[in-house]
Amino acid sequence: MATVYNVTLQEGTPGEVPESSVLPAVHESWLPREHALYRPRHGGRQLTALIAGAVFFAAPLAAYAVGVRAAEIENRPLVALPTPADGWGLFTGMPQWAVDHLVFREAAVQAADVVSRGIFAEPRGRSGAPVELPGPIAPPPGDQRSPGSGAEEPSDLTESLILAESSEVIEGKDGWLYLGYDIEGKCTPYRDLDQSIASLRELRRVVEASGRDLVILIAPDKSTVVPEHLPDAYPDLDCARQATEEFWERVPAETGALDLRAELRRPEIGDGRPAYYRMDTHWTDEGALAALRAVAQEIDPGGSESWVIDRDGTAAHTPDLAVMQGRPTEESGMRYRLRPDGELNRTGPRIHRFEQPVRFEGEPMPGMIAEPVAMLGDSFMVSTSRYLPGVFSDLSLVNYTAAQSDRAAMLDMLADGDVIVVQSVERLIAGGVTPFLDPGVIADIGAALAARPRP
Repeated sequence: MATVYNVTLQEGTPGEVPESSVLPAVHESWLPREHALYRPRHGGRQLTALIAGAVFFAAPLAAYAVGVRAAEIENRPLVALPTPADGWGLFTGMPQWAVDHLVFREAAVQAADVVSRGIFAEPRGRSGAPVELPGPIAPPPGDQRSPGSGAEEPSDLTESLILAESSEVIEGKDGWLYLGYDIEGKCTPYRDLDQSIASLRELRRVVEASGRDLVILIAPDKSTVVPEHLPDAYPDLDCARQATEEFWERVPAETGALDLRAELRRPEIGDGRPAYYRMDTHWTDEGALAALRAVAQEIDPGGSESWVIDRDGTAAHTPDLAVMQGRPTEESGMRYRLRPDGELNRTGPRIHRFEQPVRFEGEPMPGMIAEPVAMLGDSFMVSTSRYLPGVFSDLSLVNYTAAQSDRAAMLDMLADGDVIVVQSVERLIAGGVTPFLDPGVIADIGAALAARPRP
């Protein structure tokens, strides 16, 4: 059998192949070192790259094998491993799962922060002139749909919600930190404000059509209640301010949502400071109690007048924005005792996880809501949860992400309630990514409630 060579014809006698242009029939690493085409199989740079790659992949695997696990460093649980039942989500969800479960991710974030500050003398994140924002992208105008239009719309907003709650951290003045999606969600919304308002109005319609009452509780963004500590310049800051003003002008008036801004700027309890932590995106216990009083007043006007709230010491927690920034620390806050009848303390433990329905039950007493209440909420309900047993004698609570993870359980819980409370933070309503804004979710809620109506 003839040997075949790859050759390159050069100038010379026509049809004659110069000896120097014939490529060897062996790998270049097998040639004698003196040969002009000799190359080692693994040069110094190649070997360095191979070692780095092996360490990158092997170190997390070895750590996982000895029991080290990834930690939650954002305002959400770690993403679950996608399955074939998720359809295309098996492929689109895999990158986020891999990022979330990287064992040394928190250390990597801290290292990136050290490098950014130590070498470049600036914090991680966006600054300077406006740039193209990452995160949820508004669909083209022709693809936008409003509830009741009869057009089908994808009901899975999980990826957009993850991007929202994994946003960058904004460094403000005097050590104050803000979540970047306070700005991003309002300037690049998944749904525009008209669509979000239409969804909330449709949700109210289906709930009230079933004979139930609906309370819409929107936790204002920290940047809305305490804007004075925001940086003087930040990409799209002016855009977000205009969107915030329009949001609060329209949403409470057009949907009946509670407007808590005044109560949170100067809460009745505490020392009069704004009811948000300096390095956490959530409200303090003062803010949680102000929100619960507003909900109780909406359901039973005047019922909370018997409440007595007194101090119960302080407690330290690790603020989420500091962790997301790679600089974990502690921040303390005041704790309280809630006596709904003025005498008996009904404060309970803090509930950190409620991806599945959690029920609070107790003997009703003056100052409490006696009707069965079903609530959809988010991470703002964590600090609020210790006071729920003092406000409701029968309350079921689940994170609204159950609309994607276990919608049947969520719908069954809602159908058990005589009063429905839906709570979300301003940035997610403004960004249009809260699951209960989705027309498909609203339609399912309406059907479940209609099947078990209240007189």
